[in-house]
Amino acid sequence: MMFKKIAPEELTKNPFDLIGKQWMLITAGTPEDCNTMTASWGGVGVMWGNPVATCYIRPQRHTKGFVDREEYFTLSFFPEEYRKALQFCGSKSGRDVDKIKECGFTMKAAECGAPYMEEAELVLVCRKQYAQPMGPEYLTEGDGIDQRWYPAHDWHTMYIGQIVEVYVKE
Repeated sequence: MMFKKIAPEELTKNPFDLIGKQWMLITAGTPEDCNTMTASWGGVGVMWGNPVATCYIRPQRHTKGFVDREEYFTLSFFPEEYRKALQFCGSKSGRDVDKIKECGFTMKAAECGAPYMEEAELVLVCRKQYAQPMGPEYLTEGDGIDQRWYPAHDWHTMYIGQIVEVYVKE
């Protein structure tokens, strides 16, 4: 199957299912030198007059250095038959293993050069616009978020990326 480029406004998939249930891979770097990680926290919307996607990365994740260094990152969504590959990418570090090779993924490059996997069914190519470390001092309610999600105090960094390209499988 080939990819077709569409406008972000043409997306018809439910983002709650895509991100929260189907999961996504956050990938940054170049097709020759990149890292990827599985994520199930994020969103899509409009900010500063542009379509955007948000994702969240903990400080110890190897992918974070790639996202911090690069101008672009991709969010890729896969059919259900790739669930084990996504579990693998979420449980292993790119410092220790070549996750892309181990999963048998085929690397592609978006027009801007950002890496993504040919096996995905939907790819959002994002130009990083904003990064903000999260922290307990910004919580507006005390319902145990800090204790439940951050017992090691390893708060995520939030990234907002303008969606500049969207690829869907035809």
